[in-house]
Amino acid sequence: MNAHFFGRFPSVRLRRLRELPKIRRLVAEVSVSPRNLVLPIFVRPGKGVRRPIPSMPGHYQLSPDLAAEEAQAAFQLGLGGIILFGIPEYKDPRGSSALRERGIIPEAIDACKGAAPELLVITDLCFCEYTSHGHCGILGSLPGQREPTVDNDRTLAELAYQAVVHARAGSDVIAPSGMMDGMIRTIRAALDGEGFHHVPILSYAAKFASTLYGPFRQAAECAPQFGDRRSYQMDPASDPGQALREVALDLEEGADMVMVKPALPYLDIIRLVRDHFPGVPVAAYQVSGEYSMLKAAASQGWLDEKGAALELLTCIRRAGAAIIITYWAKELAPLLEKSSPVLSPQ
Repeated sequence: MNAHFFGRFPSVRLRRLRELPKIRRLVAEVSVSPRNLVLPIFVRPGKGVRRPIPSMPGHYQLSPDLAAEEAQAAFQLGLGGIILFGIPEYKDPRGSSALRERGIIPEAIDACKGAAPELLVITDLCFCEYTSHGHCGILGSLPGQREPTVDNDRTLAELAYQAVVHARAGSDVIAPSGMMDGMIRTIRAALDGEGFHHVPILSYAAKFASTLYGPFRQAAECAPQFGDRRSYQMDPASDPGQALREVALDLEEGADMVMVKPALPYLDIIRLVRDHFPGVPVAAYQVSGEYSMLKAAASQGWLDEKGAALELLTCIRRAGAAIIITYWAKELAPLLEKSSPVLSPQ
């Protein structure tokens, strides 16, 4: 940028564009609307169940009837949609409860759509919540390794079946999160084979092995019983080009939208994906750790919670995310103008 071309102080005073709120609104280019936000909901069997999640104040494990009330509230707030995570009645090594036609996710889809037929319902597709070992698929072993790991190729068939179960139940968008190689191709083929050509796939294409998932694992009761998920989720220290390769492969295999997870620590990845794949909707997941850290700081009076949360959402949008999955969706939606939302500092 050539300072001579743009001029110098005192003839140039950039504060002129910041002095009045109405001028700040006029020149602002980054906006956040309720329609950009997706609310995660954790669903468990039962009726009238509202079980607090200690590490995520304000969020609960809900039975389908109460999840339906959340769905209705989300629709009334103008949110872009909800994403469902299931806590099943039982767990086993295969995660077979995820494959039941009347399992917890199909039941929740039915309840939410009954309460809010026009609301977009996304379903997370994985096995970590359903397996007794807490990993994202069927376990196997590799030569020379003592500890078992997820068998990628055997897991693909299970993911395909699970996707069809969700689609039959009425899921509007399938969101596979397991980071298995080839999962998008397999899921797309299964959906198309059952006549669900119209159901889009939102791939967790660049999902990093982050420490910020801790509160979620409590919420979804899916902490690994041994080891970790670093053998299939992305290494935070990897070259950013690996994330681009993951995204490119998923798009080639049939993904319609792609996600970067977590959001705030990976704003650079969001921007790279947006720049390298124009026209592809990019989602970002503002994960449980991002939420809980700010909640904890706010509870001590160290931060203005809503102001900080709005700032974080603005930064994620500025980086290039069109869709933000966030635990603040319900809290912040009333603060955002539905018609022409522009965040203005207080």
